[in-house]
Amino acid sequence: MHVSPNDGTEVLVLQHLNDDGPGFLGQWLDEQGVRWQVRCTEAGDAYPASVMGFKGLAVLGGAWSANDDRPSLRQAEALIREADALGIPVIGHCLGGQLIARAFGGRVQTLAQPEIGWLPMRHNGSETARAWLGDEAEATVCQWHHDSFVELPSGAELIASSPACAHQAFALRQHLAMQFHIEITPQKISDWMAHPGEAYPAALLLHPGSVQGAEAIAAGTERHQSGSEALADRIYAEWRTRWR
Repeated sequence: MHVSPNDGTEVLVLQHLNDDGPGFLGQWLDEQGVRWQVRCTEAGDAYPASVMGFKGLAVLGGAWSANDDRPSLRQAEALIREADALGIPVIGHCLGGQLIARAFGGRVQTLAQPEIGWLPMRHNGSETARAWLGDEAEATVCQWHHDSFVELPSGAELIASSPACAHQAFALRQHLAMQFHIEITPQKISDWMAHPGEAYPAALLLHPGSVQGAEAIAAGTERHQSGSEALADRIYAEWRTRWR
């Protein structure tokens, strides 16, 4: 839905690249009857000057590094900080989670091992972790990243980790930053595998323990998509309880 905040829009979605759209998040918002709008930098949309009037802010992923010198990334960080000041909860997916980290003084860098495919992560059982991620400690989620938030912002609570990525998710006040792609859909996976990028073949060769081939990813999608959507429903519902 492309509407403006004064038309009753509740949620703003910031998208960086054309192939990394809202996916299941968009489906979920529609099913909930939520009015939302998406702004995509690569499609030529400018991010708004302010998030005033929105109830929630979602920031999507993308193949860029959060440390890239791009005005849209710095604008996203400014909007995240404004949302924080206004009490608007922000949810960040992969690059979006990294931007939440950077916005509040955390640090993002390239990991020793990328994670690509359907891989396990585990939450730490804290009250915050269970509120966001449910009582089941381990989940298999879709990953596609080379970087991660390696230092968390002051006051952030680490709530989930994986063997190759110590910081899978953190909570900070009303916000959630995730390294994994909970918004994934089979269509997004298909689009990514059609154009996996120049780094993928080398990553597959060098890191077979944390980077899956096309067949394993396809099998994982069939096996784990429904569980991913159930976890996404939990996460997005918890995010919604924090909307103003």
